Amino acid sequence: MNTVCPRDAAELAACVAEAGAQRMPLGVTGLATKTGLGRPVKAAAHLDLSAFNGVTFYEPQELVLSALAATRIETIERLLAEYDQELAFEPMSFAAIYGTGAGTLGGCLMANLSGPRRIKAGAARDHILGVKAVSGRGEIFKAGGRVVKNVTGYDLSRGLAGSFGTLAIVTEVTFKVLPRAPSTVTLVLQDLAPQRAISALCSAMGAPADVSGAAHLPLFAARALGFDHAITALRLEGIPPSVTERFDRLAARLVDFGRAERFETPDSAVLWRAIRDVIPLATEAQRIIWKISVAPTNGPKVVEAVQREIFAECLFDWSGGLVWLAIEPCADAAEKVIRRAVAQNGGGHATLLRAPADVRARVPVFQPQPPVLAELARRLKHEFDPYGILEPGRMAAEV
Repeated sequence: MNTVCPRDAAELAACVAEAGAQRMPLGVTGLATKTGLGRPVKAAAHLDLSAFNGVTFYEPQELVLSALAATRIETIERLLAEYDQELAFEPMSFAAIYGTGAGTLGGCLMANLSGPRRIKAGAARDHILGVKAVSGRGEIFKAGGRVVKNVTGYDLSRGLAGSFGTLAIVTEVTFKVLPRAPSTVTLVLQDLAPQRAISALCSAMGAPADVSGAAHLPLFAARALGFDHAITALRLEGIPPSVTERFDRLAARLVDFGRAERFETPDSAVLWRAIRDVIPLATEAQRIIWKISVAPTNGPKVVEAVQREIFAECLFDWSGGLVWLAIEPCADAAEKVIRRAVAQNGGGHATLLRAPADVRARVPVFQPQPPVLAELARRLKHEFDPYGILEPGRMAAEV
């Protein structure tokens, strides 16, 4: 496969325009850390965007940062840490799942990533201010800007979030950033069954405690991190007096669920990084991993339904609303089991996050859309990419 490495937006636009004229399907990567996410792409040529690297604008006082799309997330996080700031949506790294690096800022937007803090801060799309990009027509365009109140009508920047490069190739992104909390503490309850643990998490989320992380690790996942019992974790962030007061109030509220233990900043950071990156389930490379989004109280029900039919280990995040499943290599049969369990327990979305390429080619990776939404997606794809050359087949076989 021919690989082209454009050096700037003008070269990129010329490459895309030429590919469009020849109806040549293109694969697009920054650092190639997420090639295992989605269906295998039917590409005749490959665009390598690794030259689009570097921070182009950062104003700490204004809480705004712009960077080229292939800028490493680690680079962004180190720069922000110098000013006690962060990407509040806490983008997960696929390093453990795919055995790659942590990824890029552009890839973060294209996959609409978020971590445990999503329950408080939202996902990448909620923090995007603007983009510069190249459409499938080979046209350079920009949307949004460097201030929060700059959008009227359709928010194109947010619309590109989660499109996996199938609509346009983003060359530069602007995010709002936020101050980093000076103190982080985690309240931990031990040895709760999943349904009981989710009840505790939901109770905590209903309290005025400003929880920024709510997860449950059943015994398998907990042991992978060195614990002897299942653990239920609630993260509190802020200034030390506030964190202590909220911890005590939350411990009293949850006393019927067990005695609360307190993890301070170093141990707390390690725990939440492992939860964010699904490390407890990702270490056995042959296992297939699913990501399931449901109503929080339905998470344990979905897992129970799946485990009645196939072997599966799990981890709960977002107060039970995000379920990670690791199963044995039987994805074709498991896909029907998992989607049926989701449908019969309130509905939701199931995404096949890790599997061999041949499996991802056969099994719908993303939640199948109702016909009306599928038609809207097809029309949107046609407007941005009328020749269907950008990442063809990555999200659905027919798109």
